[in-house]
Amino acid sequence: MIRVIAVGSIKEAALKEGIKEYLKRLNPFTQVEIVEIKEVTHKTTSQNIESEGQAISNKIASNDFVITLEIAGKMLTSEELAEKIHSLLTYGNSNIVFVIGGSDGLSDEVKRRSNLALSLSRMTFPHQWVRLMLMEQLYRVYTIFNNQDYHK
Repeated sequence: MIRVIAVGSIKEAALKEGIKEYLKRLNPFTQVEIVEIKEVTHKTTSQNIESEGQAISNKIASNDFVITLEIAGKMLTSEELAEKIHSLLTYGNSNIVFVIGGSDGLSDEVKRRSNLALSLSRMTFPHQWVRLMLMEQLYRVYTIFNNQDYHK
């Protein structure tokens, strides 16, 4: 099972539909749970990051393999991501958690807890779009595992 912890909710109908479609496509391969953390708006950005970070940390178990999505993270090809996830699942680390921060980013606490900082691109994207992009990549990963034609 894969869990995605994401700050904020998806507001745009097109993004909701895209995420729903990839969750449906992933269903034959694995269960994906999305846990939404309420986006906070304190007086300062640092307060927002810390509050959201605490809420994220409360949703992470000690035995979870945590992959944070960060602009400064490691860039992998789809095949490399598939290999990494396959290796984790094969060798007993079946609790994989992806973390998508809010618009202000991730707290240092969450970054320290991360087992792998992953970058989808050096460009900045709205965090709501990142959720859709992650769902597509997870679907691609599972089609790679299963030698299906989706990934070319």
